[in-house]
Amino acid sequence: MTTIQKPHDRQIHLDFHTSPYIDNVAADFDAEAFADRLEKAHINSITCFARDHHGYLFYPSKRHPELIHPHLKDHNLLIEQIDACHKRGIRVPVYTTVEWDEYSALNHPEWLALDPDGNPISGQPMVPKPNFYDSLCLNSNYREYLLDHINDIIDTLGPDRIDGLFLDIFFLVPCDCPRCQVQMKRHGFDHTDIRQREAYCAVLLDEFKRETRDLLARRVPGATIFFNGSHIGPSNKASLDTYSHLEIESLPGGTWGYDNFPIVMKYVRNLGKHVIGMTGKFHTYWGDFHSLKNINALEYECFQMLTMGAGCSIGDQLHPSGKLSDAAYDLIGKVYGQVEALEPVTQGTEDMVDIAVMTPEREWNMESHLSESLIGANRMLTELGCQFDIIDPDMDFGRYRLIVLPDEIVATEELKTKLDAYVKAGGKVIGTYMSMDNGGDAVNELYGTSMLGESYWDRDFIMPNDVIGKAFPKEELVMYERGARVQPVDAEVLLDSVQPYFNREGKTFCSHQHAPSTGVTGFPAAVRHGDVVYFSHPLFRIYRDYAPLWVKDIFADALDLLLPDRLVEKVGDRQVSSLELQLRKSEERNSLLLHCLYYPCKKQAVNLYTIDEKVPLYDQQVRVKVGDAQVASVTAVRSGEIIDPSRYEVADGYLTLSIPKIDGYEVVEISLK
Repeated sequence: MTTIQKPHDRQIHLDFHTSPYIDNVAADFDAEAFADRLEKAHINSITCFARDHHGYLFYPSKRHPELIHPHLKDHNLLIEQIDACHKRGIRVPVYTTVEWDEYSALNHPEWLALDPDGNPISGQPMVPKPNFYDSLCLNSNYREYLLDHINDIIDTLGPDRIDGLFLDIFFLVPCDCPRCQVQMKRHGFDHTDIRQREAYCAVLLDEFKRETRDLLARRVPGATIFFNGSHIGPSNKASLDTYSHLEIESLPGGTWGYDNFPIVMKYVRNLGKHVIGMTGKFHTYWGDFHSLKNINALEYECFQMLTMGAGCSIGDQLHPSGKLSDAAYDLIGKVYGQVEALEPVTQGTEDMVDIAVMTPEREWNMESHLSESLIGANRMLTELGCQFDIIDPDMDFGRYRLIVLPDEIVATEELKTKLDAYVKAGGKVIGTYMSMDNGGDAVNELYGTSMLGESYWDRDFIMPNDVIGKAFPKEELVMYERGARVQPVDAEVLLDSVQPYFNREGKTFCSHQHAPSTGVTGFPAAVRHGDVVYFSHPLFRIYRDYAPLWVKDIFADALDLLLPDRLVEKVGDRQVSSLELQLRKSEERNSLLLHCLYYPCKKQAVNLYTIDEKVPLYDQQVRVKVGDAQVASVTAVRSGEIIDPSRYEVADGYLTLSIPKIDGYEVVEISLK
């Protein structure tokens, strides 16, 4: 559960990776103008650079003066940034880099991380040279340099200037250098296996995190610390105690896209740390000089953070001249001014959920990406207005009334036992495809079925009925990806599959795609075993790949069977699927806060999705569970409108409301008596 309490949630992450081939660095920097510009833009925290990926320093180093940027005009740049900001109450966490440092890579090749052939390992192998992405090994003397560098920052700046450290680039680099081979043998890892090299790297990075955390705690008590690996997931739990807070780097114009932040946030908010989301002012991603994000996109990204209980951070890059862009900070100020105005109703609130989606993610390496099934599940449940977290098998199931197991959740004895206890205690489960497959012919006690293996058919069909698929005509609907063959043992068949004539293979094919239906009933497409419903197709991967409405609807029908009294539902005949609803609770205000977010996202470009307009929605109907509480009033916070009681009705523990207008983002406050 995430509760926003810390105050510095309007942050800038100010990159300053500056080539040594650029002259007159920071020649136009003016500390007072710099801090005034930040204050005007409603910023209360800014991460500034001690050292960049090129390997150069931006402060008057006592231990490594030779590493000060060769063309830095003012060696006190970082000190002056901090002092001017502190005068205005603006925090300044200090940035330094860990695994990428071009100067060290060029001047100390013995520090490089190496593959089995002795070649440097790039952290961005698809990016051509020149770049600064060759990874450095923390089993080399580079580690000693890094710790010396951190002590140098503290010695030179003084502890009073250190609000916190942001240490960047913590990737699982599968180094096979001689030093790592020795340590892997000592720790029982097989250096010939890339996955084991990555597993050892995780141990090495966690050791370094603890070493750094302890150093900072000893020298600057109370300073914050964050280790950035561009993703946060279950594998971070092993070193979670080393983080003071969490920052979710997720720039939609980069490799992250718009699916990433909500998925990561719905998991991370359960880790017990204060969370800050991080987007960028760039049209694309880091290093995109002289670009501006559409204001509607920046609003959406920051407001989405608020809806889920995160603070905000916006990435920028300082021009080598040292002067901030007026256009960029006008843009940021317009958004952060709105964020600041909402803090009385966003800070100190907690998320309300009744559903959990289990993540299949266990490890994360340089080749990892979000599960396609998890992406599909997040999209589908968000469109349905569900209030849900994303959890791993080790988390507490007791908070949730229903757990979704999307497509590929691996069965373990521990998880089987935990789910069995959860269901016996009254919990509900929806599983799909191969989730919790026993790997054999034994009866699956969770689903009441026996798994026979993959379906014979690349694509088959489902036949809607009055329980599942009830909104559709009673004729076949295609399922675009191969399902599973299951036999009911102690389960009721809810939905039948229908067989095609044949697969498209060998000599057999029909028309442009798949063969049509034969009308012959196949294996069950959905079964119910008590409070558990199982679908034999990969619903969520299908939805991610093709988004057929009938796939979302059959899942919604199963939800209605198991959990008809959900916290929030979209109702009425004017539902907008991409309207995002997030319910939060304020104990201090004795109110429920329904965050309503709608900004149309478009695929106008080959390389990225864009948001460039705000389209108001009118008279959207929602149903919110209030239980036994009495409703005192309902207010649209951003518009300032007290909603007329004629627009809502309270009955049977629910408030059914017609929201007058959602202009991009509205917070509906339901004040309770």
